[in-house]
Amino acid sequence: MTQSKVQVFVGFDSKEVIAYHVLCQSILERSSMPVVFSPLYLPNLEGIFTRERNALQSTEFSFSRFLVPCLSGFEGWSLFMDCDMLMRADIAELWELRDDRYAVMCVKHDYQPKVETKFLGQTQTKYEKKNWSSVMLFNNAKCRALTPDFVNTATGLQLHQFKWLDGDENIGELPAAWNWLVNEYDYRPDAKNVHFTDGGPYFDEYRRDDYAEEWFAMRERTLHVQQRGD
Repeated sequence: MTQSKVQVFVGFDSKEVIAYHVLCQSILERSSMPVVFSPLYLPNLEGIFTRERNALQSTEFSFSRFLVPCLSGFEGWSLFMDCDMLMRADIAELWELRDDRYAVMCVKHDYQPKVETKFLGQTQTKYEKKNWSSVMLFNNAKCRALTPDFVNTATGLQLHQFKWLDGDENIGELPAAWNWLVNEYDYRPDAKNVHFTDGGPYFDEYRRDDYAEEWFAMRERTLHVQQRGD
């Protein structure tokens, strides 16, 4: 279980490109370990991910996230994160929580979404284990059921409700602070990773949500260039 670097796969959506880069910057700035980023960008996955877009998908990476164990060669551990997040703590703390007893680890949310529509008007689908799959630590060798063929053909609920595992006892629990749902949960000063699940601050209607100012400050650092004479 000794991996000298954090392997992070981040969902990439062409409708919110800046989200990917700001999340990566927020991870980099606070990490005490080397980090390797792999964006799940659909044009890079042609030939592996062949599934057609479903009308209920709110992002381009709704299903491609489950390719992470395969893309990792079913070896070691990998972390998946949605792009609409902001890391506020050292990702090494999250990485330290890996437990070989489990095939996958996540925050086990138990809530009903407060809104009916998400960013860009997408329907807010409601289902058991909602948002569990938005941050996942994969113990890749124990996730061999997630072959490209299975990921391309399984139903959305089979994937997002972890029905590819032999039972829920294979799902380890992460503290809620590592996937703190903005607007669904009250503001928490010590939230370690916040998730703008309704819509990121880069969408006008969410510019004043909790943690939005922090996100914009991180965007400024992401875009920073030191000019001659600064």
